[in-house]
Amino acid sequence: MAQLSSIVRLSFRDYSHEWRMSGCFILALSSVLAPMMILFGLKFGIVTTMLEQLIENPINREIKPIGSGRYDDAWIDRFRNRADVEFIIPKTRALAATIQLKSDSAKRILSAELLATAKGDPLLAGSTSFPKHYHQVILSQSAAKKLKVKRAEEIDASLARQFQGKRERVHLPIKVIDIADATVTSRNVAFVSLDLLIASEQFKDGRAVTDLSWGGDPVAAAERIYPSFRLYARSIYDVEKLVNDLEKEGVKVKANVAEIATVQSIDKNLSVIFWIIACVGAIGFSFSLGASLWANVDRKRKELSVLRLVGFKSGRIVMFPVFQSIYTAILGWLLAVLVYLGFEYLINFFLAPRLNLDRALCFLLTEHFLWALGLTIVIAITAAILGGARAAGIEPSEGLRDI
Repeated sequence: MAQLSSIVRLSFRDYSHEWRMSGCFILALSSVLAPMMILFGLKFGIVTTMLEQLIENPINREIKPIGSGRYDDAWIDRFRNRADVEFIIPKTRALAATIQLKSDSAKRILSAELLATAKGDPLLAGSTSFPKHYHQVILSQSAAKKLKVKRAEEIDASLARQFQGKRERVHLPIKVIDIADATVTSRNVAFVSLDLLIASEQFKDGRAVTDLSWGGDPVAAAERIYPSFRLYARSIYDVEKLVNDLEKEGVKVKANVAEIATVQSIDKNLSVIFWIIACVGAIGFSFSLGASLWANVDRKRKELSVLRLVGFKSGRIVMFPVFQSIYTAILGWLLAVLVYLGFEYLINFFLAPRLNLDRALCFLLTEHFLWALGLTIVIAITAAILGGARAAGIEPSEGLRDI
């Protein structure tokens, strides 16, 4: 142990004494490592930004059915229980999913699209409450502005139909429990409970809605069949599998599969390019550092042989160039990090605004810096084996000739 601590101390004193040569080693390492860190920072920043934009926008995870089908509650529940499905809720016929809204603040009557919603709806991720019965609604921002209403205000909702040769209209007081973000939709949409959506279809079909005292023909006690649904995958990586599974069941759907595949392809291609460059740089630096350490050992043969002469073992002598390579790795990594941080600031401050990006174009996480340090030390130690093998072959007798 004493010999090892002596080798650490002697190798550092020798390393600092020859500061010019040590500085060249540090600059050589940072000149290889810093560009790789900048390249990986750009790759990670660009791809992460693109993926976050895809993930944060629920529209990219939505799978829309094409045309009309027949889906019962069992079918809806089967997909709701899948791990790759975040949210699914039935939809009624488009012609039946409209409602007229009127507020005391606005003169005009607004025709709005009805969409059923419930807790966990990705479109309303910012909402804290959801419609639980007939008399609650979440309005899109467009509808709220046209009606000039705010949260907690009441509006009048009405539905009209032609029944038994007469035109009828029913009214329903509804409380606005929330207003959706402008990014959710630009259409006039009223997010309501599934019960109200079904009641609207029943009324327009001439059937009675007992809970709301709306008259009409008696409702047959049959299993409920829905013509469509609103489905969101849990992740953009689940979209393609869900699309394939739905199409196997004969459900024609459309989704942003092509856009998601493009981003994933960019990620893979940039990763391949980065690792090719990283491997070439690592191999080149390994040979360069190994050759330098080999030459350094040859230059210090007399000094190292004297250490052998005074009792240092071959295994301890081997550690002399290894420790010096570790010093180079740590200091070179520190310099590369400083260079990277400077360029990261310049890229994000000057280049990102020109590309109309509101996010960082280049950035790395803390673990990326630590991984870079670990890999740099491993490569440096590997390269030092060349010099270590040369040092191990030095005999104590070589030192006697100079005494």
